[in-house]
Amino acid sequence: MYEFGGPLGAAAITVGLPILLYFFAFACNDISGCPAPLLLDPRTLSWKVLRSQIGWTHNAIWHLVSWKVTGVVLAYYLLSLLLWKFLPSHNAHGTKLVHHGRPLEYSFNSFSSTIVQLAFCAAGTYMQGAEFYVWTYITDNYVQILTTNTMIASALSVYVYILSFSVATKYPNSELRELAAGGNTGNPVYDFFIGRELNPRVNLPVFGEIDIKTWCEMRPGLTGWVLLNLAFMAKQYRIYGFLSDSIIFTTFVQAFYVLDGQWNEPGILTMIDITTDGFGFMLSFGDLVWVPFLYSTQCRYLSVYPLHLGWSGIASVSAVFALGLYIFRAANTQKNMFRTKPDDPSVAGLSYIQTKRGTRLLTAGWWGMSRHINYFGDWLQALPFSLPTGLAGYTILTASDAAIVSADFEMLDGRGVIQDGAKGWGAIFTYFYVLYFAILLMHRERRDDAMCAKKYGEDWEEYRRKVKWRILPWVY
Repeated sequence: MYEFGGPLGAAAITVGLPILLYFFAFACNDISGCPAPLLLDPRTLSWKVLRSQIGWTHNAIWHLVSWKVTGVVLAYYLLSLLLWKFLPSHNAHGTKLVHHGRPLEYSFNSFSSTIVQLAFCAAGTYMQGAEFYVWTYITDNYVQILTTNTMIASALSVYVYILSFSVATKYPNSELRELAAGGNTGNPVYDFFIGRELNPRVNLPVFGEIDIKTWCEMRPGLTGWVLLNLAFMAKQYRIYGFLSDSIIFTTFVQAFYVLDGQWNEPGILTMIDITTDGFGFMLSFGDLVWVPFLYSTQCRYLSVYPLHLGWSGIASVSAVFALGLYIFRAANTQKNMFRTKPDDPSVAGLSYIQTKRGTRLLTAGWWGMSRHINYFGDWLQALPFSLPTGLAGYTILTASDAAIVSADFEMLDGRGVIQDGAKGWGAIFTYFYVLYFAILLMHRERRDDAMCAKKYGEDWEEYRRKVKWRILPWVY
């Protein structure tokens, strides 16, 4: 059964998502505005003028990639591998493989790996301030870094697709390798996108066996997201000589989100990405490119337009974040407690459905409100990633215009930054993540619902009758 619109949808996503990230990078910029002014008046749209507003020169296509930047990014990946190999790690077993009855073993230490990299950057910032080489290199070569990560993700997708044809399809086999349930359709475009092999692994000299999927899921992309945000913080300080409360808050909550996930890294072993999905372009590009470069859009925006929230604004967005975190944590804790310690007083009296498979479906507490109330908490704690950008949008005036217009902020080269007619239009960029994440969670819930219906049959139908709402009670 096809998902994501089948082969045509997979092809469109594979081509479209990289283009979308380049559009974000050029259309929301520090040259003319966010969005580029000409985009606000399509009737006067001129490629010649637009090129000047987005910094696209005649040979710009060749400036999208740099061999030097490629080498630096590859060194970053090598560093991540070295930290994975030589830092103390925690081993855990995943879900049992369908065709083998045994689980794979995983090695986790992404949290300590990120801490080591952040400690190095903290030391560099202490000595060099906002001019620390890592920060200036990231912001000066942002597009080239985006291109390199896109090439790495694409090359990795091709590699694992070819590698998947060496999987023995007569189970069980001694290699503990198997194809993903939905990734072996026979259509090469769709299978390349969705991923044929469930848990591709590779043996490298010095490093040994590496589980490609979990390594990509928790390491270079997530850590890179934090590093990008910090680089944009440094950029704001270089431009204005101060840090706005909005960029400090956004960087903090997003870093907390990343580090919290890495601290609880073994928890990914129960996620649908690991247990069900193959590793193809969807996860490779998502982990290495989409997450760091889309999710850092808010800090990239705030680095140029440093919105000040004040104590009341910070308190408001903090309350939203805290509420989302509480719902997410409380719901998941209750579910885990019900599964592992059903006699605990906190869950002992909760109603449930006893399934024919021998498992129990919780129908009370948080899980009596909706079938995935934790998804609502996850979305709610991500909403403050975008809220600090306010009614986003700005226009960058020329030096001569800035001299006669009262601008909110003055850049070092004399140009002024005002909202003007761009106000609200920048939300296309800074709030896109919120919309995307909502769609992602709804799609994930639908997939989970279909799998549970197949798994539990009539018991799941009864569960649906008792717990009517999918994610948000009385709404969805």
